[in-house]
Amino acid sequence: MTSQEFNNPLNDLPSQIATDLQSVGMLIRDRAGSETVARIHKVTEHLFGGGGKRVRPMLTLCAARMLDYEGIGHIQLAAAVEYVHTATLAHDDVVDQSRQRRGRPTAQSLWNNKTSVLVGDFLFARSFQLMVATESIRALAILADTSAVISEAEVLQLMTQRQLNLDESTYFQIIHGKTAALFSAAAQVGAVIAGGSQLQVKAFESYGTALGVGYQMMDDMLDYSGTEAKLGKRIGDDFRDMKLTLPAIRAVSSSSRDEREFWKRAFVLGDQRDGDFEAAMEILAARGILEQIHEEASGWSVKAKASLCEMPDNTFNSFLMQLAEFSVRRSH
Repeated sequence: MTSQEFNNPLNDLPSQIATDLQSVGMLIRDRAGSETVARIHKVTEHLFGGGGKRVRPMLTLCAARMLDYEGIGHIQLAAAVEYVHTATLAHDDVVDQSRQRRGRPTAQSLWNNKTSVLVGDFLFARSFQLMVATESIRALAILADTSAVISEAEVLQLMTQRQLNLDESTYFQIIHGKTAALFSAAAQVGAVIAGGSQLQVKAFESYGTALGVGYQMMDDMLDYSGTEAKLGKRIGDDFRDMKLTLPAIRAVSSSSRDEREFWKRAFVLGDQRDGDFEAAMEILAARGILEQIHEEASGWSVKAKASLCEMPDNTFNSFLMQLAEFSVRRSH
């Protein structure tokens, strides 16, 4: 079955999750503005107006609902998770000088770097206000620790930018911090607010980590094999931005002398020419690198599903199982 044929579970959410997501959206909009600074409202309206799948908040909601939670804390934590995620995206776009995200102009391209950074900081502050409102010190600790881990990974990625000797262990350290950590935290806090046992919280931690690693590996693979319409950006952006993600790391590590000179010119010297991206794709195809990465990402999906085997067998468990499967079958 191809990714195009596999049903997207995000198009068929459990009814309670769909209702919860509406509540999360309302809370996000209600708390995203400022009563005194009009620009904050304009920027956050733009940041949250671009759609997005909101997978991370779904993890919080599903974990809580799977354990029969009936309060409102999962709504507050899901909104906090989305604030953290959006804040990191705003900061990422400044660091990367990105002009487009999800097919729309980035905040920094519409306003400026300073505004984007400060509004990102504002969203971090709002996220912690929502965490505190739940009165769950454990959930607050998980998300606070995760925010630090994300920042560390961002700095590590910046330090290793355009380094042709970047190894896979460092790459995985970066994606564990930048992507998997928040997936994991989002799932954990849902279980925490629902009063889950230590074993249950650990299971959601494992699920989120495995889902996040596989998800990011697929994102990096799709930048060399996806379609612009589905990705919401040009394919090859990582190549043009000289980001050494897993496909390029593996191509460099197995390159001939001429190929290594090609990668050095394109990534280290920044001397990219017409046809270079197509040449990069030919190298990846010749070595079967994208197929290898897809197979390994599928292994992370299997790990994610295995984490939930001992959890309550209900609609929410089934949805998370399907989400793990779809994360590595998707084409965007």
